[in-house]
Amino acid sequence: MVEEFFDDEKSMHFFQLIYMLQRSSMRHMGLLPDSEERAHFNLAETKVAIDTLVMIKEKTQGNLSDKESTMLNGIISELQLQFVKAPARQREFEDATAQSEAIRETFAEPRKGPSETIVDEEE
Repeated sequence: MVEEFFDDEKSMHFFQLIYMLQRSSMRHMGLLPDSEERAHFNLAETKVAIDTLVMIKEKTQGNLSDKESTMLNGIISELQLQFVKAPARQREFEDATAQSEAIRETFAEPRKGPSETIVDEEE
């Protein structure tokens, strides 16, 4: 099925390279988990991969079919959009991780966990 989509084998190999850079970008923006199902954020690596895709687009301009050009432009645009959203996604992930860690610590050592003091107002 994949082979039927591309015009030739070189086009298929070209987009395998593009796909590797796309997956790397997505992994470093926390959109794809690693093999142990953990999210990672490394926006510097993401920027390098996106910049590399833009460079490939510029260097191959005029040498790609309309379909290939449309695919490459779409991949770059989507990654750039997700890159803009990545810092907020990273903050949400870090906040959720910190909250989970606090809950885990509370159950592991309840005496050290947060507590509330209830005051009877009638006293």
